[in-house]
Amino acid sequence: MNNTVVGLGEILWDVFPERKVLGGAPANFAYHVSQFGYNGYAVSAIGDDLLGKEILSSLQDKGLNYLIENTDFPTGTVQVTLNKTGIPQYEICENVAWDNIPFTAKTENLAKNTGTACFGSLAQRNEVSKETIKRFLAAMPENSLKIFDINIRQHFYTKELIHESLLMCNMLKINDDEVIIVSELFRWKDMEEQDICKKILEDYNLDIVILTKGTEGSFVFTPKETSYQPTPKVHVADTVGAGDSFTAAFVASYMHGERITDAHQLAMEVSAYVCTQHGAMPKLPDAYLELFRK
Repeated sequence: MNNTVVGLGEILWDVFPERKVLGGAPANFAYHVSQFGYNGYAVSAIGDDLLGKEILSSLQDKGLNYLIENTDFPTGTVQVTLNKTGIPQYEICENVAWDNIPFTAKTENLAKNTGTACFGSLAQRNEVSKETIKRFLAAMPENSLKIFDINIRQHFYTKELIHESLLMCNMLKINDDEVIIVSELFRWKDMEEQDICKKILEDYNLDIVILTKGTEGSFVFTPKETSYQPTPKVHVADTVGAGDSFTAAFVASYMHGERITDAHQLAMEVSAYVCTQHGAMPKLPDAYLELFRK
C-alpha cells in the first residue's frame, strides 16, 4: 500500500487555561502515523498571523510533512477546559483558516499520491473545506484507505453530512457519545451500540468500524469478525488526542499487515499512553514502534 498518509482538515491551537498545544484531529492523526514510519502529511490552512507561523514552526520541530495554505482568515483556536477526570470540553472558534482550505494543484497532486487519508465532520462545517475534502478523496488512487473519524463537536454536524461522509469512506471511527447522536439522527434509538455499528458496516459497505468507549474498552467490527479490547488502567493527565492516536496506531498496524486483533491491541495501548501525557502529540515510546522498524 502507498506509504503516504494524510490527515485532512482542521489544524489549530488547543488553548488551555495555562498553555496552548498544537491540535486538530487530522493533524494529530498524521503526526502519530508518521511516528510509525509512514509518510504522514497534515493538510489544512492557517492565517497570515503569529499563531499560523507558530503552527508551521511546531510542525517542523515535530518533523511532520504538511501542505498548509495561507488564507485571509485567522488561524484556528479552541478553548479547552478539562473536567475532574481529564475529559475535555471544547469551545471552537468559527470563520477561521481551516474552514477555508483551498483545493490547489499541489493539493490535487498530493491526493493522487496518497494511499490513506483521515477526515472528519468538523472541517466540513464550511462549504469551502467540505468541497476540498470531497475533491481530495475523489482524486485518491483506487483501493486507497479513507477513514471517517466522525469527531462530532458542538452543533457542527447534520444527518446529511454524516451520510455523505459514510459514502466517501471505507473505515469509520466513532465513540460511544457519537453513537448516541447518530442513533437519534438516523432513528435507530431502539438499537444497541454494537448493532448500530454493524448496521453502518453493512449498509455503507465498509471494511471496518471502530467503536471506542473510553474506560469501557473498544470494539473493532469487520464483516468477518468482532474484536474487543479492555482499556488499560492509567493515570490520566488529559484525554485530548487519545482517539486520534488510537486511529493512527490501528491504521499503521493494519497497513503493516497485522491481524485485526493485534492492530486493535496496539491501538489501545498507544491511546492509553497518550492519556498519561499532556497535549495531543506526545512522542511515543520506542516499545510501540519497534515492530515497524524491522
